[in-house]
Amino acid sequence: MTASRINARTAPAAVFPPLAEHPVEYRRVYVWELPVRVYHWINAVTLVLLCISGYIIGAPIRAFYAAEAYQQYWFGWVRFIHFVCAFVYVFNFAARIYWGFNSNKYARWNAFFPLTRAQRQEMVDVFKADVLQTKLHGPISTGHNAVAGFVYFFTFLAFVAQTITGFALYSSMSNSWLPRMFTWIVPLMGGEASVRSWHHLLLWFFVSFIIIHIYLAFYHDYIEGRGTISSIVGGWKFEREKQDD
Repeated sequence: MTASRINARTAPAAVFPPLAEHPVEYRRVYVWELPVRVYHWINAVTLVLLCISGYIIGAPIRAFYAAEAYQQYWFGWVRFIHFVCAFVYVFNFAARIYWGFNSNKYARWNAFFPLTRAQRQEMVDVFKADVLQTKLHGPISTGHNAVAGFVYFFTFLAFVAQTITGFALYSSMSNSWLPRMFTWIVPLMGGEASVRSWHHLLLWFFVSFIIIHIYLAFYHDYIEGRGTISSIVGGWKFEREKQDD
C-alpha cells in the first residue's frame, strides 16, 4: 500500500476525532401539551390571515377593480375572512388564558413573568446570546426562556389592544352583542380615524413579531439541537441528563 493511500485512509480520523467514551445523554420531556399546540397553530393561521386581509382592507388592490362591481365580490370575501378570523382569534385567545391556569409548568401564566432572580439573570444571558451575540448561546431552558416569556406577555397585551380596536371599528356596522360592547371605545380614542390608525399600527407590530418569532425558533433549534421546531408539533423536547462542568 502506498503512502498516499495510507494518508487518505487515516486523514478523516484526524479531522473527525473519535466519540467520547461516555456521550451526553438526553431524555424526552413532554413540554407543550395538546391544547397549547392547538392554540399555537390556530393562532398562527388566523394571525397571518388577519394581517393579510387587514392590509388589503386598509389599502385595496386596485387591479381587481377592472371588472364591474356586480361581476365580483372579492373585497367582500376579504372582509368576511377578516371578521371570521377575528372571532376565531378572540375565542382561541380566551381558551389560552383559561389553559394558563390549568396547564403544566411550561405554559402556566407565571412562566411569562421574570419573578425570580434566576429568571432575570437568564434574561441578561439570553440578550447577550440572541441580540449582542457575545455568547455562543444563552442558558438552555426546557420551556420558554425568560426573555421569550416576557415578550409573549407584551404580545398578549397587543392581542387585547388589537381586539378592542378591531371590534370598536366593527361595532358601527354590526348588531352582534360582542362588537357592540366596544362602541364606547370610538369616542374615547377620538373617533374612528384614530382607532383605525392604532389598529393599523398594531398590524405592523404583529408582522414584525411573526418574522422575529420564526427566525428565533429556527435559530434556537439550530444552536441547541433539542427539537425546538418539532416540539410545537409533537410536544416533546430533549433535555440533557448531565451538564458538562
